[in-house]
Amino acid sequence: MALNLATLATSAAALGSLLLSETLAASEAASIVAKSLYSVLTTGASALPADYAATVQAHAPLNATTAFEPTVAESHWLALFTHSQSPSIRLALILFVWHEIVFIGRYIPFVIADHIPYFRRYKIQADKIVTDAHWWKCVLHVVFFQLVVELPMMMAFHPVAMSLGMKFLEIPLPSWTSMGLATVFFLVMEDFYQYFAHRFLHWGVFYKHIHKMHHEYSAPFGLSSQYAHPAETLILGLGFFVGPIMWVYAFNDLHVVTMAVWLAVRLLQVVDAHSGYDFPWSLRRILPFWAGADFHDYHHMAFVGNYSSSFRWWDAIMGTDKAFHAWKAKVAAKKVQ
Repeated sequence: MALNLATLATSAAALGSLLLSETLAASEAASIVAKSLYSVLTTGASALPADYAATVQAHAPLNATTAFEPTVAESHWLALFTHSQSPSIRLALILFVWHEIVFIGRYIPFVIADHIPYFRRYKIQADKIVTDAHWWKCVLHVVFFQLVVELPMMMAFHPVAMSLGMKFLEIPLPSWTSMGLATVFFLVMEDFYQYFAHRFLHWGVFYKHIHKMHHEYSAPFGLSSQYAHPAETLILGLGFFVGPIMWVYAFNDLHVVTMAVWLAVRLLQVVDAHSGYDFPWSLRRILPFWAGADFHDYHHMAFVGNYSSSFRWWDAIMGTDKAFHAWKAKVAAKKVQ
């Protein structure tokens, strides 16, 4: 029997389209290919099974990306990892650069405010000045800390994320709505963890040998948010992952891009809380339950109370904000006089 090359070519093209479409499970697609090639080689008949179209249609819902045209943002995201032999390293470097852009970018406005006398009125502890020596000490520590501690942690993020089932190069990317909902949940869970872990670090030996380092700056500024003992970074840093781990196990739907958004939000929050400024437009004036610098600055000034990171409710529930409110009332009374 003569082999019909035209039939083989046509069938091979269709089968190739079937495989590339990813609408079938790999095992089923392989089975169709094997049977079809056997058919064309032995009988010369079409390599496509009779129920080819029905099979593809039935499995189409398994992959939402079928015939999906990526957006510009999605194309750029995928291009970042094209031909990458080490996705772990590339992702770590991207996250590190992203971290620095957000962290330094959020701090710069406060540096500018420090050099404009008008904004001094919004400084919470205006009588305390950060000297050049203290500032450089903080800068050198933070740079060293980010390179030696944070960057290696980011190197480990990719394999950990994959083991947890996070999405990485899958498209479409999550919507802003889904990322927003996830981020709010992460904030709430991180705040819950932060309250109790932070309060634990104020206990005896843990404060003396670990957390006391962070309290060297009784009048904090943005960069000092990362001036901490490595052990503290590991202990409190776990709170960053509590929400994402719960989310991915509950919904099995968490993208690395959402984690990048969460990283940015957390950095914005922590730099703002350590800024030392309470402006008329600060978020806590819009959302009364938001902590902000007004809340956290007192913690550095008094060394106790106000243990939460983002919200005020755990301190209110546990009664660890009473001294703060008494101090606020005292300050308000002096202003009236």
